[in-house]
Amino acid sequence: MKPRRKSSLPRKPDYFPEENVFERWDAARLLRHGREFEQCHFIGADFSGANLGNLLFVDCLFERCNLASASLAGTSLQNVAFDACKLSGVQFTACRDLLFGVHFDQCQMPYTSFYGRKMPQTRFAACLLTDADFGSADLTEAVFRDCDLGGALFERTQLPGADFTTATGFSIDPETNVLRKARFALSGLPGLLGKYELLIEA
Repeated sequence: MKPRRKSSLPRKPDYFPEENVFERWDAARLLRHGREFEQCHFIGADFSGANLGNLLFVDCLFERCNLASASLAGTSLQNVAFDACKLSGVQFTACRDLLFGVHFDQCQMPYTSFYGRKMPQTRFAACLLTDADFGSADLTEAVFRDCDLGGALFERTQLPGADFTTATGFSIDPETNVLRKARFALSGLPGLLGKYELLIEA
């Protein structure tokens, strides 16, 4: 038996020093604090529409935060988790490539963009991803658990081993995306053919 391949995505951050727990911050307060944040836990913050460009976040958690339409141009997200956050319209494609790693749970993410982003094994759980853009992204072995993907764009997307078994609303063209050994439930199979070696779970 071959050894199980080690995950390329670090464990979701869950430890934060007491002095690094920040509640109900706005963008002005964040920027006054500095440009680099490590092992920080933001709770109930409102960064909607803010310019958060060129910041560094490492092993951070955003919980119940509003980042709708925030700018992340040049921002580094290194093992950053978002729980129950509003992220509509966020252009994750504008983030820095170096050590990019994110986790999403119960987030509102319509019209987000991950175009061209390399993010294998990324986990999306119970997220609203309607009209999101995953074009040219690398989502190898990504998981879309209980996610709504209505209108989401998959074009030249790398999806080998990705798990769509509990996702809904998606439309993926096997001719323009790499789907080898991707996983789908029977209800999500219209237009997908057996020659692509899909692992079908009833």
